Amino acid sequence: MTLAVIGSRALDGLQAPEVQVEVHLANGLPSFTLVGLADTEVKEARERVRAALVNSGFAFPHNKRITVNLAPADLPKESGRFDLPIALGILAADGQLDAAKLARCEFAGELSLAGELRPVRGALALALGAGRSGAKRPLVLPWASAQEAARVSDAEVHSATHLLEVVRAMLPGDGGEPLPRAVAPPQAAPAAAPDLCEVRGQAAPKRALEIAAAGAHSLLMVGPPGTGKSMLAQRLPGLLPPMGDAEALASAALQGLAPGGFDPLRWRQRPVRAPHHSASAAALVGGGAPPRPGEISLAHGGVLFLDELPEFPRSALEALREPLETGQITISRAARQALFPAAFQLIAAMNPCPCGWLGAPAASGRACRCSPDQITRYQGRLSGPLIDRIDLQVEVALVPAAEMLAQPAGEPSALVAERVARARERQLARQGVPNGALLPAQLDQACRLAAAPARFLEQAAQRFGWSGRSLHRVLKVARTIADLAGDEALAVTHLAEALQFRRAFAAG
Repeated sequence: MTLAVIGSRALDGLQAPEVQVEVHLANGLPSFTLVGLADTEVKEARERVRAALVNSGFAFPHNKRITVNLAPADLPKESGRFDLPIALGILAADGQLDAAKLARCEFAGELSLAGELRPVRGALALALGAGRSGAKRPLVLPWASAQEAARVSDAEVHSATHLLEVVRAMLPGDGGEPLPRAVAPPQAAPAAAPDLCEVRGQAAPKRALEIAAAGAHSLLMVGPPGTGKSMLAQRLPGLLPPMGDAEALASAALQGLAPGGFDPLRWRQRPVRAPHHSASAAALVGGGAPPRPGEISLAHGGVLFLDELPEFPRSALEALREPLETGQITISRAARQALFPAAFQLIAAMNPCPCGWLGAPAASGRACRCSPDQITRYQGRLSGPLIDRIDLQVEVALVPAAEMLAQPAGEPSALVAERVARARERQLARQGVPNGALLPAQLDQACRLAAAPARFLEQAAQRFGWSGRSLHRVLKVARTIADLAGDEALAVTHLAEALQFRRAFAAG
C-alpha cells in the first residue's frame, strides 16, 4: 500500500475540526514534502518524524518520494500535534501497520527525536471536538494530554508514552497490545481561600461583594489607597458556588489553549485572572495569529480583577464593553475568525483621583492635592458606556486606625457563601441563569413590579437620568437582593438598596 489516511484534529479557536493526514509514497527522487496550509512548527515535523522513526528501530523509506497532505487545505494547521499521525501514516503507507486499525482512531501528539510522545496544547478542546462531531472514534494522545482530555465523559481517550506503544497496538492481525484507556485524575482538594472575616469594618463594600457573588454582577470599588479594595476582591472567589460540569469543561478547555496549559489541580476551581494595568487590548480580549484567548476568556466562569482601573490603556478598557454584555468575544483577522466564551465576572478597583486621597477624612491627616480639572480628567479615563455596564459601584472609605482595631471580626466566608449558594439556586430554578446574565426579554418575567416599586423606580430613573441599560442593571441587582432575602416579589426596599450601588462618574 502506498497511500494511508490517518485521522487527527486541528485547533480553530476553541473548535477542533477534523483533519485527514494523507501520506503517499511514490518512486522518484527522494523527498519529503508537506502541504496543506501548515505553519513552520508543522513543517518541522519532517525532521522530528524522520529521527523518531529511525531511533525507534523502523526502516524509514529514504528512497521514496513522500508527500503528506493535511486536509482540508484551506484550514490553517499549527503546533506539533501532527507528528504522531504523520509518523503512523508513513509506516502504514509502507505496509508496516494495519490501515484498517488506524482508520478506527484519531491521533495527536508531538514526537521527540527518540520517539517519545510529548503533550500537546488544547487536548481538552480536541476531546470536546471529537465528542461533538459524533465520529465516536477513540482519541490517542500522549499520557499527560490524555489525562486532561479524559475529563470529557462522552469521548473515548487512550494514552501512550512512546511511538512504539502506538505501533504495537496497530500491528496487522490480532497480536497488537491495546493502549490503556485514560482515566482523569481525582479532583484535588481546593486550596484555602482568604476569608472575608479578616476584613474589619467596610460593611457596605462587603455587602456589595455578597450581592456580586450571588448574582454574578460586575463590581467597581472606589476609594483611597490602603482601604482594602484588593483585599476584598481576593475574597470573592471564596464566596462563589462551585462550577458545574459544562462550565468546568469550558473553562479548562480555554485554559488549555494558553501558554502553560491547564493545571489539573485547578479542576472545578473558578479561575481568577489579575492582569497588570500595562496589559494591551490584545492581551485582555485575545488576538494573534492564530487567534489565542485573552484574559477575559481565560477568566470564563470566574473572576477578572482589574486593579488601578484608570491606568489601563483606554483602548483595552473599551474592548471590554461588548464582552460584558454578550459573554463572548469574536476575534476577527483578515484570514480567519475565532469565537471564544468570555462570561467573566469583572471586579475592578480604582482611586478617586490621581493622588488617591479625594474624600479622605480630615482626621486621617491626608488631603487631596488634585485640582478639579485633574480629577475630571482622571475619572474621565473611564468612559460613560463602560461605567454604565458595571452593575455595582461602591465607595470604600478610609477607616481610622482606632476604629478599625476596635471592630470585631466579620462574618466568615463560609456563612456568606451559604447565602450566596441559596440565592444562586433560586435564580437558576427560576430562569436558568444568574441575574447578572438576564437578557432584557427575561427581565419582565423575573422582575415584575407592583405599583409602588414601579413608581419609585420611575422617579429614581428620572431624577438621575438613567439610560435604559442603567435601569436594567438596577433591576437585576434588586432581583439579587430579593433572592438573598428569600423574597419572591421586588419591594421598594430592594430597589432602594440597589440604588445605593450606583455611583456617578464623569464621562470621558
